[in-house]
Amino acid sequence: MGGTVRTPVLVGVGAVSQRLNEPGVGLDDAEIIVEAARGAIFDSGSRSIVSHVSWIGASRGLAGLRDVAREVARAFGVEAHTVAAPVGVPQQTLISRALAGIRAGQIDAAIICGGEAKWRTDLARRSRVDIAAPRNGDHQPDEVLSATGETIAGPETAVGAVSPVQQYAMIENARRAANGWTLEQHLDGISSLWKRFNVVAGTNSEAAFPHRRSAESIRQAGADNRMLAFPYNKWHASQWSVDQSAALLICSTEVAASCGVPRDRWIYPHVSLESSHSLSLSRRRDLHRWPAMGVIGRAAERRVGIRLRELRHIELYSCFPSAVRVQQDELGLPRSGTPTITGGMTFAGGPFNNFVYQSTVAMASRLRSQPGRLGLVTGVSGYLTNPALTIWSTQPPAEPVLIDDMVVEVAAATREAPLDETPAGRGTVATYTVVPSDDGASSVVAIVDLDSGARAVASMKDADLAASAIKEEFIGHRVNVNGIHFSA
Repeated sequence: MGGTVRTPVLVGVGAVSQRLNEPGVGLDDAEIIVEAARGAIFDSGSRSIVSHVSWIGASRGLAGLRDVAREVARAFGVEAHTVAAPVGVPQQTLISRALAGIRAGQIDAAIICGGEAKWRTDLARRSRVDIAAPRNGDHQPDEVLSATGETIAGPETAVGAVSPVQQYAMIENARRAANGWTLEQHLDGISSLWKRFNVVAGTNSEAAFPHRRSAESIRQAGADNRMLAFPYNKWHASQWSVDQSAALLICSTEVAASCGVPRDRWIYPHVSLESSHSLSLSRRRDLHRWPAMGVIGRAAERRVGIRLRELRHIELYSCFPSAVRVQQDELGLPRSGTPTITGGMTFAGGPFNNFVYQSTVAMASRLRSQPGRLGLVTGVSGYLTNPALTIWSTQPPAEPVLIDDMVVEVAAATREAPLDETPAGRGTVATYTVVPSDDGASSVVAIVDLDSGARAVASMKDADLAASAIKEEFIGHRVNVNGIHFSA
């Protein structure tokens, strides 16, 4: 059926969320994904459409399932080209691949899926209950996508700044300095934003952690809200110990019509944009910004003919507050807004390497209930490394869906700083975070602008300095750097 330009349309969405109290029961990592796919097919309102599925893409999560896409194919008795997207590949990439294949007439219908049963695994481990490993596929998928570029620089790894919370905390603190806020003003702003996300989660029946939290309880570290990396506590962070999965069923309008999919199920993609240009945090000149998201956001505005700030339905990828705030700034969204319909990854739940699909399911439901409006869903890969966004609507686009990897434009817009991997000398702290330790000897991890003009990443394990850096601004302080260590 190749050679014809076709119009792709999202016709079915499915999401599964299980909340277990008893260890050893419930759906495993593969089963919960298959069940979401089953839901997407049912949601389309067509029994025959599954026979047209010839392409299935699945994101790999913490369970590392090798070819869960083939488990989905087997569950429905179809032969399909299976694709796996490991960590580091934007979740958006699977959506773009499916849309492009359908548009080109190479694919009739596709399923995109992913998910986790991490809470089930954690509950069994804590209860010392043995559970069988999920089916992992008999062999490798037909295609395994691979990440491009550098996500973490060598010096970042050397000092141990590899966890998402540390990287995003350093972005957060850089934002404070760039905006001239005091520590108190900054903490108030973060907590206020996350309180608003929490309120939205309270209206989401699928939210994993919808219970109400005050801004003060989010801000204040404590037994139920331990500090992870200053200024972030547990309830600032994406919560991945959840059992959640999602699936999207996309096909051509011809297939949707021939299979009798009701028109009120159809949701059209208007743009599907991303950038595979990768640059680690310490190599970015502007630590508080993300020009890449601005580039693809402006391209989206040009295509749909409306400013993104005018859209009513927005779901920004929300792994940490800094991710949301930086996206708001780059996309021209008001800081006073609450850009979520789910409640975000802290309160709705953040299944690893899958939230874009969860949020797309939620957006599809929202747009069906308010036909004719546009809905924006963004994606973040890495540490503000690879941006992505999709705009959906029940109304067809005036032009064919815009699908693009804007790597050239993003590279041109992103200023790079030279990184010294064997630094020695004086410099000024550009940003930092404090990482607590069980032994009480907390570390301060810093990105330093050296007097030489290069960048350095270094740390210092000192309880007094760590305590001070939580109470007083440390950005702008002069330090001596020697390798991966600094002295104040």
